[in-house]
Amino acid sequence: MTPETREVCYTCYRPKSSCMCQYIEPLETNTRFVILMHPKEFKRTKNGTGHFTNLSLKKCTLFVGVDFTAHQEINQMINDPHNACYVLYPHEKSINLNEEVIGAQEKQTVIFLIDATWPCSRAMLTASPNIDALEKVSFTHTEVSGFKFKQQPKEYCLSTMESTLCVLKLLNTHQLEQIETEKLRHFLLPFKKMVRYQLSCQ
Repeated sequence: MTPETREVCYTCYRPKSSCMCQYIEPLETNTRFVILMHPKEFKRTKNGTGHFTNLSLKKCTLFVGVDFTAHQEINQMINDPHNACYVLYPHEKSINLNEEVIGAQEKQTVIFLIDATWPCSRAMLTASPNIDALEKVSFTHTEVSGFKFKQQPKEYCLSTMESTLCVLKLLNTHQLEQIETEKLRHFLLPFKKMVRYQLSCQ
């Protein structure tokens, strides 16, 4: 069977031979997450972690595209007065989650996650002023990505799934989430299994 005709898991969009769905245990969160996936990432079933992240969070939605300016569902979320929306993106004026608390009383916290390379993520923000106008959040860390078969642009760059875990831990610290430590430890299991599988194929 050629790569083009391999059976695909339509849950994680990976070939069934490397499907990691059995290791996913979706987390219940107070925060709503929205993944904005660049079309190039959607095609990267070999190493993309956006799908894993989406499947690992019960309160998560994934959209594929570049320009979300006129996206009805996204604009409804942004304009909903009951939501407090943010985008995870490093910026000189971003809110550092290591030092500051986000959210507003009696509002649903919504965090947009951009699943793309750095150049593509910048292009997505430029093309989507509605997303770019959101308050930006970021975090500082000293962890090195577990993406051992993929070179990161900078030493401390993380995959979408690893970044999401960092955010969840900080939200736990600020008591915006009450996720059990063991469940947080398990969060990256499908990612780690995927890395091991890819390394075994090299």
